[in-house]
Amino acid sequence: MKVKFASFSAGIATTVVLVAGCSGGSTPSPPPVSSGVPASSSAAGKTLPYAGAPKVEKPLPDSVLTVHPCDSAFTSGQVGKILGKEIQGKQADNASLGAQCHWVNSDSGAALTVLYVTKVSDGLSAVYANSKPQSTVWRPLPLVQGLPAVAHSTYGPQGDKSFCQVSIGISDEHDVDVSVTLSPSKVGAKDPCDVTAQISDMVVANLKQKAGA
Repeated sequence: MKVKFASFSAGIATTVVLVAGCSGGSTPSPPPVSSGVPASSSAAGKTLPYAGAPKVEKPLPDSVLTVHPCDSAFTSGQVGKILGKEIQGKQADNASLGAQCHWVNSDSGAALTVLYVTKVSDGLSAVYANSKPQSTVWRPLPLVQGLPAVAHSTYGPQGDKSFCQVSIGISDEHDVDVSVTLSPSKVGAKDPCDVTAQISDMVVANLKQKAGA
């Protein structure tokens, strides 16, 4: 199933309804974000890309990932529109992968996480090699503003209705992972991978603006 990306401005308003929903949800735990990368480094002797991962034809410079995602993935206004209110992101860095930020609306139960994978150099290849075999959802997406991406989840049938992760290759060596947990009121009503794809488009737009692209 192909995801139809909303435009950058129109998609924001749509995303508010899709993610935040009504109040009264329980506070979720930070959603698990993983690139499927072993806690070491690149696969020795392999030429990127590998494992069926697409090549990044128009990469962004590594410099776009030098500012923590809490400060660069979204504006505070965008977070407010996504989650229903402006929330300060909390750093939840992954020691083996890179800088990570987590936003939670404790009223609605919706959550959002962004991870910049900079401590390993396999990009989407590691996702294809390690996450794909474990995924209950695996959905290659149309290019996100020229960058390859895949939606995936390792949750079972019920979890698949509330959570999805999108991994975007910003270069052959590095990827950005965006995950969303829908509010309970939206579970079953909206596809979490469609929602995460829209939000990923917003992240890429912000990174491209930083790169001057």
